Amino acid sequence: MKTFRNFDGITEHEGRTVDRRREPRTDADLGLMVWGVDTRGDRFLQEARARDISLSGALLTGLDAELRSGDVIGILYAGKKARYRVVWVRESGTSDKVQAAVHRFAPDECPWKELLTEEPADARATIDPAAPEPPQ
Repeated sequence: MKTFRNFDGITEHEGRTVDRRREPRTDADLGLMVWGVDTRGDRFLQEARARDISLSGALLTGLDAELRSGDVIGILYAGKKARYRVVWVRESGTSDKVQAAVHRFAPDECPWKELLTEEPADARATIDPAAPEPPQ
């Protein structure tokens, strides 16, 4: 019996997936710009789409850049910028494009905040590198 938890709060236990996110996701289809450094060390700037958005993260689709879990990228939406950490990456299955789940760094304001109606259930839902770990 093994339990695996990845960085976006999804737990897999004995082949079953359990969603443990701390805040709701909103279905969206936002056009945005993404920039960063890919796995080869090359800088990139490209258009992509954000789906399943929340104050702390999103699912990015239509990415051409080769990314890996842990990479830091920037997102520009409606004139607002924020930094995000890549949680996981996978092939889209329908093209050569890539999907990536991303989680926002706490000091940066959510670029699509105005599109969301609910506040997060827990203020620790975003990554804050300076914050101590919560007690277990």
